[in-house]
Amino acid sequence: MSLYPREIVEAIKDRSDIVDLIGTYVSLKRAGSNYNGLCPFHSEKTPSFTVFPDNQSFFCFGCEAGGDAFTFIMRTENLDYKGAIEFLAKRSGVDLPTDGREERHGVSRKRVFEMNLIAARFWRECLFDPHIGKAGMDYLTEKRGLPLSIIRRFGIGYAPNDFGALTAVLRKNGFADEEMKEAFLCGISQKSGRAFDMFRDRVMFPVIDNTGNVIAFSGRDVGGQDNRKYVNSSDTPAFQKRRNLFALNFAKNHCADQLILCEGNIDVVSLHAAGFENAVASLGTALTDEQARILSKYTKQVILAYDSDEAGQRAAHRAMGIFAKVGLDVRILQMQGAKDPDEYIKKFGAEKFRQLVKNSRTGFEFKLQSVLTRHDLSIPDEKIKAAAELCSIISRVYSSAEREVYVHAVAERLSLSEDSLRKDVEGAIRRNAKAGKQQESQQARLSAMGIRDKVNPETAGNIRAAAAEEAILGLLLLYGEHRKAVATGQVPLTRESFVTAFHRNVFTVIMTLEESDGGFDFALLGEYFTVEEMGRLARLEQARRALTDNGTSVLRAAAETLAEAKESYAAKEAPPVDSIQMILAGKRKRLKEDSDDK
Repeated sequence: MSLYPREIVEAIKDRSDIVDLIGTYVSLKRAGSNYNGLCPFHSEKTPSFTVFPDNQSFFCFGCEAGGDAFTFIMRTENLDYKGAIEFLAKRSGVDLPTDGREERHGVSRKRVFEMNLIAARFWRECLFDPHIGKAGMDYLTEKRGLPLSIIRRFGIGYAPNDFGALTAVLRKNGFADEEMKEAFLCGISQKSGRAFDMFRDRVMFPVIDNTGNVIAFSGRDVGGQDNRKYVNSSDTPAFQKRRNLFALNFAKNHCADQLILCEGNIDVVSLHAAGFENAVASLGTALTDEQARILSKYTKQVILAYDSDEAGQRAAHRAMGIFAKVGLDVRILQMQGAKDPDEYIKKFGAEKFRQLVKNSRTGFEFKLQSVLTRHDLSIPDEKIKAAAELCSIISRVYSSAEREVYVHAVAERLSLSEDSLRKDVEGAIRRNAKAGKQQESQQARLSAMGIRDKVNPETAGNIRAAAAEEAILGLLLLYGEHRKAVATGQVPLTRESFVTAFHRNVFTVIMTLEESDGGFDFALLGEYFTVEEMGRLARLEQARRALTDNGTSVLRAAAETLAEAKESYAAKEAPPVDSIQMILAGKRKRLKEDSDDK
């Protein structure tokens, strides 16, 4: 059963013109019958992102993201296929049926949302119960100095030090232990097989998405009985850690010009309490590319308010590189006399912190100071090392005007001539370009060989077969007459014809949809494949679209090539005939010897 009736999906697609839709996210320019723009999914200076109005699709020739309106929304809004349908239905004014349809595999997102909401309410009640939540309330109000208003606003709760408190509540509400486990709300003991609460004796911070759903939790230890300061929800059907941020549901309305990125939830809550409602935090993990892309949709500038210790500074260096990929301006907050934003505000107040934000350093200033503090400039060798390191940093700056400013600043600090530094920077740029071309060449070779292909890893061992399969699937995705020819047996192809599992699965889904009542529709593929896999299917379409000959003879030739490649592969895998005969002869000899012994 599909998530929603196909007529609903088709109605949503028909009302979601892809040029209008993508045009609200990307500045598009007409290029013939198509539209081009800078790709929103990777950093680029020259547009490689193309929108095709004729078949309502998009494709980036740089990062190979591609698909239809549903795929685009899945990527940009961090949603699964069901969420993308609901998002576009609301946007286009299509009413969705409420017949309790569930997702096809495992526990549904809806069930996880329901469990999370019950858990959040239960833990909030525990926090405000003086007999149960005293440890949590003391931690929040006395140790952290948070007002009740902000505690209520963030829905903060307390998980009691009880192995079965939440599981008992969820069972009463009709949830099974396996569902709770999938939602990361309980664990199952390997010894007894009993369920136990995953969060115990912890202040609980609900993670809420931009539509108001409780998608996960972050639990801060308050009893000191656990050496883990924080326990965060693992990935569930409703939550992916690498693609979400704590408090973005609040900050998204206050961060158009500037956003503050912290390391911990307490820092974020403290900042919001002090009036800085543009603060967010990553969820128990280092900053990811996906999180950076999400933030780039909401703000122009990110202030990194990481801890002032060595680990925090290393994380800041890494984050600058990630944000550079998505074109975000980054500034670094350097706190003297405090470890983190929460401590700084408590010591010096909100106004001092505001001045700190205003005077935050640019990424280059931060790197410059970092290099200078690591080298003793009074020693010639150390000064040379510092100059080489800084020239390397400057060489990776895209703007030539910006490079000139940095060369001038470094020349002043190192007491060196600008001309000599400029020559070193130009040399580093040439080396970077050469290394980049070598890497691109290597990537192209590996791609041609199917190596490092995450979507279809079997390509490397079956290059000829995989190439034929790609040609077949590209033709089937584009042309109804080819799908009909396969369905009626005019072209002899079945799922058993395919060598690689991914392509076999794609073929099966295409033909299953083709033989259904409404026939094949690309918009329905999102229910079966990830956004990365949808990008691959878009690439296969584009590869065939670029060719002039896509007739039945091409399909037949590809099918014949695939059959030959599969036969060759099977022969290579099978032991030679003479080896089989030798094995059989050996067995006969042993059987005869055993018979003689008897």
